[in-house]
Formats: sequence, C-alpha cells, structure tokens
Amino acid sequence: MTFHDFGFEARLIEGIEALGYKQATPIQEQAIPVILKEQDLIGAAQTGTGKTAAFLLPVIQQVLSIPHDNRIKALVIVPTRELAMQIDQQMEGLSYFTPVSSIPVYGGTDGASFSREKQALMNGADMVICTPGRMIAHLNMGYVNFGSLRYLILDEADRMLDMGFHEDIMKIISHIPADRQTLMFAATMPVEIRELARKILRDPVEINIAVSKPADNILQLAYSVYETQKIALAEYLLKDLKGRSVLIFCSTKSATKQLTAALKRLRLNAEEIHSDLDQPAREAVLMKFRNKALDILVATDIVSRGIDIDDIDLVLNYDVPNEGEDYIHRIGRTARASSRGAAITLISEKDQRKFAVIEQLLGKPVHKGTLPLFLGTGPVFNPKNKTVKSYRGKKKQVK
Repeated sequence: MTFHDFGFEARLIEGIEALGYKQATPIQEQAIPVILKEQDLIGAAQTGTGKTAAFLLPVIQQVLSIPHDNRIKALVIVPTRELAMQIDQQMEGLSYFTPVSSIPVYGGTDGASFSREKQALMNGADMVICTPGRMIAHLNMGYVNFGSLRYLILDEADRMLDMGFHEDIMKIISHIPADRQTLMFAATMPVEIRELARKILRDPVEINIAVSKPADNILQLAYSVYETQKIALAEYLLKDLKGRSVLIFCSTKSATKQLTAALKRLRLNAEEIHSDLDQPAREAVLMKFRNKALDILVATDIVSRGIDIDDIDLVLNYDVPNEGEDYIHRIGRTARASSRGAAITLISEKDQRKFAVIEQLLGKPVHKGTLPLFLGTGPVFNPKNKTVKSYRGKKKQVK
C-alpha cells in the first residue's frame, strides 16, 4: 500500500516523498484510515514499526482541513525529551511543504528555552509535542489555552505509567476539551494501560502489531559471566573495534559511568549518556554518535526507546533488558537496510532467568560463547534451578 492510497493532500505527499517513504508499514496501513475517520484508537506497536508517522500523517491531514488560526489543535504526550525531539524532527520533515507548525516542549533545558516554549504556546502552534512534567509547569503558569484542541496522542503510554506520570497525564487531560479524538500507543498492554484507555478513550478501535523477531542477518551471541567479569570482557570484545559503531546498554547510571571510564582508559572513543547529563550535553553526545564522530555510545535505558540511530555495527547488552520486546528492539538497531550486524549480551547469574524468557520469545536459544582464557570460567547457564534473590533481597530456591 502506498501513501497515495490514503488520499493525502499533495503538499503532504510532497513531504512524504522528500523523506523517501514509499510503502506503508502494517501499523500505518491499519491506523491511518481509522484516524482519518476520527475514531479513537489504542495501538500496541513497538518503536521502529513506523508508529510515529502512523499518527502524524493523518493528524497533519486533518489539521490542513481546519481553517488556519493561532490555536493549538493537537497535543502529543511522550515519556522522554529524546522521544519528543525525535517526533518533532519527523514532524518537521513530513509537514515541510504545509503550513502546519509544531513546537517541542520538554524539560532539562535552560530558562531561555522555557521562555521560547512559553511564547510559542501563547502565540499558538498547530501541534505541541511535550513531556508531562514540562507541560504541567507551563499549565501552572496559566497561559496555555487548549480550548481549540481536537487531537490528543499518548505515545509510549505504558512507559509513561511505569515512570509515574499517571497523575500528570490526567491533570493535562483535565485542561483539554472532552470532545476530541484520542490516540494511545504502547509497546505492551498491561492492566494499567487498559484502565487508562477506559478513562480517556471513546469506543476505540484496537490495533495490535505483533512483536517482530530479530532479522536473520543479526549474529546473536551471549556470555554467561559473573558480575565481576563484565568490564574485563567488555574491554576484550571492544578493544579491536576502532572506527566501528557500537551501542552499549546498561541498566544503571553507575554501570554506565564505570564502563565508560574503563573504555576511555583503553583510549577507545567512548562516551556515556544518562539522566545525570543536562539536555545540551546529551544532545551533543547523540549528535556525535549519529555523525560517526563517536565510536562507542554507552547508555542507560533512557535511549533504548525513542531514539532512531542507524548503521550500528554492534549492540552490546552489558545488562540483560527487563523485557523480551526491549531485547528485540535494542538489537534491531543493527543490521538495518540488509546489512549485517552483531548483538552480544552479558548474562550475570541474577539475569539468567530473564534471559531464558527472552530466548523463549525468540523461539530458540542464543549461542553461548566461551570466555577468553584470562578471565577463567563463568557460571553455568542453568536458569531453571538456581538460587536467586527475591525482590525483598532474601534468597529463595527457584525451580
């Protein structure tokens, strides 16, 4: 199905073609007609499925049909600054040949940025893309007028609830007209998401895009290691990859900092990104990585969703991700556009059961590599019967 089949205006088609879009993805094929019919929608789809364009394109088309004024017509709420920036960049490209305007509103910036956001919100923009906390700050000042808002989009709603944004979301919605079209997207559909959907959507159409399996051209490998062996193994794996693009995921800020420091001691071109960095610093690091001025990016889960970076040679899961879908999404950043890539995961004893669940989702085991001789032996990978710590910190036997 091509984008001409949706009946978009010529100005919008021009932007679509300028970005090189040709065939609609499954989520776009299913969601765009529903949104154009002005029906509410709840969609289960991962980042990387074309979800952003699936809601931006029909909303831009709808806004083009409304007499132009300086009032906010659409609001997109997202969990992180990075995702707000990405959606705004995609919005700029798609709407380039149209008069539809947008403004990103997110925290972690200086006072001048807040003032620019204030002016844009007061003067009006067709679409606002925001993080919950920052929008609450503007709403508390009393100058934001959502009286003409017709479209509300919640992207990565499951992650927003995980981050504790439920009250902020409901407060923002209390400022929005009840007579609106609401679109909600999430990677997963836990009970909390369905409860939120019942509160804010009206007879929604539900779309589920199954989690895709990793591409066959991704070489997957895992090592069973003790926690104390991780840094040395990462150094060994990365020491000869100068000039290659490597994305490393850690579960904590402390692990991110420790690993980055170790790689820099080896004179590797590595930098870190996590929530302790201010927004300009994070943007600068990401830009260097995108532009190939940085070989190795060590990141917390802050960039595991919502940041689209192509041409990565190796994804290293320094820690096992919590969800199988996150694993698939992470390693899917390599081997794009028919190229080959590799994904390596370090499995500590406490993460063996988590990785077994991931293998179950994959439908096959991931090959376990042999540790280099200087590291000695690691723990046996045996997730079915081992001693682990429960969430209370006490040990229990798992069978």
